[in-house]
Amino acid sequence: MSDYDFRPGGSLKLKGGVAEGGVVKKKKKSSKSKSKVDQERELERLREARLKEEVVKSSSPAAGSSRNSPAIGGSSDRKTEAERRFEETQKRRMAEKVARLANKTHKDRVSEFNSKLEALSEHHDIPKVGPG
Repeated sequence: MSDYDFRPGGSLKLKGGVAEGGVVKKKKKSSKSKSKVDQERELERLREARLKEEVVKSSSPAAGSSRNSPAIGGSSDRKTEAERRFEETQKRRMAEKVARLANKTHKDRVSEFNSKLEALSEHHDIPKVGPG
């Protein structure tokens, strides 16, 4: 005879409880925990967006930035010096960007966009489709 034993090893195991002799499968974790995590992330994104809006509002010359600045950086005591410098640089750049956009009229933006399109090569042109 060979090394392998081909005798039947017993009956099939059917799904069911342990009392019936069946196989018990693990239940999958509900997706509620994932949705809670996603909701927390979304709330954090909203808070950051609101903070950025406040920074833009407080950095404008019309608003009193000296009054609003302590309220913005609530958790600055936990940040490193590099993080504080990075945030200050970002605030400054955002304020410059807003000032540049505020100075341009719609006509200026359209003419600038058209000049950019004219500078592109023919490779970016929309190909003609159809007869004619």
